[in-house]
Amino acid sequence: MSAAAALQATFAGRLGSFALAVDFAAPMQGVTALFGPSGSGKTSVLRCMAGLLRLEGRLLLGEACWQDSARGLFRKPHRRPVGYVFQEASLFPHLSVERNLLYGARRSGESQGFALPEIVELLGIAPLLGRAPEALSGGERQRVAIGRALLSQPRLLLMDEPLSALDRETKAELLPYLEALHARLSIPIVYVSHDLAEVERLADTLVLLRAGRVLAAGPLAELEADPALPLARDPEAAVTLQGRVTAVDEGYALTTLAVDGGRLLVPGRHGAAGSRRRLRIKASDVSFALSRAGDSTILNCLPARILSVSRLDGGDAQVTIVAGLGREGAGARILARVTRRSQEALALGPGRDVFAQIKSVALVASAAGRGG
Repeated sequence: MSAAAALQATFAGRLGSFALAVDFAAPMQGVTALFGPSGSGKTSVLRCMAGLLRLEGRLLLGEACWQDSARGLFRKPHRRPVGYVFQEASLFPHLSVERNLLYGARRSGESQGFALPEIVELLGIAPLLGRAPEALSGGERQRVAIGRALLSQPRLLLMDEPLSALDRETKAELLPYLEALHARLSIPIVYVSHDLAEVERLADTLVLLRAGRVLAAGPLAELEADPALPLARDPEAAVTLQGRVTAVDEGYALTTLAVDGGRLLVPGRHGAAGSRRRLRIKASDVSFALSRAGDSTILNCLPARILSVSRLDGGDAQVTIVAGLGREGAGARILARVTRRSQEALALGPGRDVFAQIKSVALVASAAGRGG
């Protein structure tokens, strides 16, 4: 991606005994997730981007430079058009929901960009406008906090584990609104999480952090299918693919989705032709055959090519196989977790043409971002 189309962040320094040294680029649109275990530096990176933490480094938002230590440039927090959503929604208790929202708009001084009616509709908070914050549920408070951040007219939205303080039911309630933000906003969103399910549902780009360093950065699907990274070695390893609805079989309640390199059948009726959906395929749900199966209950059997085979850490029983869909293997990457005995018996090595039998395909989102 060109510099003008990228958010570029480089920060280095010590925070007590913790050393941070990160360098990554992200698109100027969509959701970039900072993902890693607790203590990996995710929130510190976000605070550096907001200007709340000053370390050596450089931050560019497209052609706008907000920090460059080499030139002595540091734009203070109040001069950075950033919307920041914290784990806990810090609303003003003495103001109504509507006045909380308008507080952000007044402080921004901007008359263009996000308007109150648009934000109210996007986040479904019209019934809440007259209420006091104490009368809101956790999910409602977080929606209001997001709305207030957007009404400040940010050029960058930072979200620091906005679902971590919520129970499972409330998370499920809020996720569709975050998906709507992903689909509607034309500004970059940097989203901190240690929950891979959230990342798979929302993110386009992934930055893997470990001990204050960037382990890898790039498109979500690419990093999930990289056997050198911990995601592909995880017992619950999976890949997230973008699909486009091509047909719905009303009689059998099956939806056909086109992915790069093939078509997949998914149970259920999942939208009109042309709409986009995000799919998740677990490595444990993929097997391989050297010829197309005849009589089988598995509906998804696609031509593929083996790209790599790697043993799991600390064990000889299973291997992880990366395959590319399509007869030349040039399509989407998928993972399979098979026994080493099966891999050797079928001579499944790089370059081998196979048929990928996919037992289960799950929808992980109601929509897959833009173009839906």
